[in-house]
Amino acid sequence: MDTLETRELRYFVAVAEELHFGRAAERLGMAQPPLSRAIQQLERRLGVSLLERNRRGVSLTGAGEVLLHEGRAALDVTTAAARRARRAGGADRAGGSRNRLVLAVKAAASHELLQKLLDAYAAEPDAAEIEVLPCGMCEQEGMLRDGRADVALMHAPFNSLAGFDSEELMTEGQIAILPAGHPLAARRTLSLADVSDVPDLPLARWPRHGTYPPGPGPEIHNQTQLAQLIALGRTVAVFPDSARAWLWAEHTAVPLTDAPPVVTHIAWPAHSRSLALAGLIRTAAQL
Repeated sequence: MDTLETRELRYFVAVAEELHFGRAAERLGMAQPPLSRAIQQLERRLGVSLLERNRRGVSLTGAGEVLLHEGRAALDVTTAAARRARRAGGADRAGGSRNRLVLAVKAAASHELLQKLLDAYAAEPDAAEIEVLPCGMCEQEGMLRDGRADVALMHAPFNSLAGFDSEELMTEGQIAILPAGHPLAARRTLSLADVSDVPDLPLARWPRHGTYPPGPGPEIHNQTQLAQLIALGRTVAVFPDSARAWLWAEHTAVPLTDAPPVVTHIAWPAHSRSLALAGLIRTAAQL
């Protein structure tokens, strides 16, 4: 048996993530007994054990770990196919355009480049409607994989380009964004060491894949919160140089001499056959 149904994968992923049949059943909106039977039937069809069940609870076997990883990816692909098909047909919203692309961008990043791209593409004949979808730290990858976005501006080394086609658009340095009145704000340049361990100004912490790195700095949920905390003298942040576009009067940007360069790419699913997307990529490459 070499094929799996989407329903089976959805059931298994829910159980594998919850490691509890009751919670998984509640999440799926179904009763627990048929869920347990479905997982047992899946194991029989595959000829392997996916879950270890004992009095301590439920855990994944080696085969279960593999199926969880592969199953998530497969569900993302099917979800993406449905979303992009609806978008191509104009069914995402009443009166929506039949030719629309969703562009995921990190909020406030590469603002000047983004504006140049949108203006240049809008001047092209038969240009599609572009919906700009601002997102948080490192969220563009997930949006591309599950179909919430058709294309994204991604920033190496922070974003992973694995599995996508991409075109390099811009390389820039990094800056420390500090409260304007802080002593470090008077420096012409700083190093990463200068800003990594300031007792009264801990580095802001952004989530990566849903979790925050350890440290004393505040957990950042959005750009507005970050801007406020920097202005109040509660934190410092490291950003690409293009972030200067959103600075407040209460902020100061100081170049970092040893931070790795940030390379902005336009990225898209490798299997895409969209003519509208091809036109947008062609415009981006000519900027």
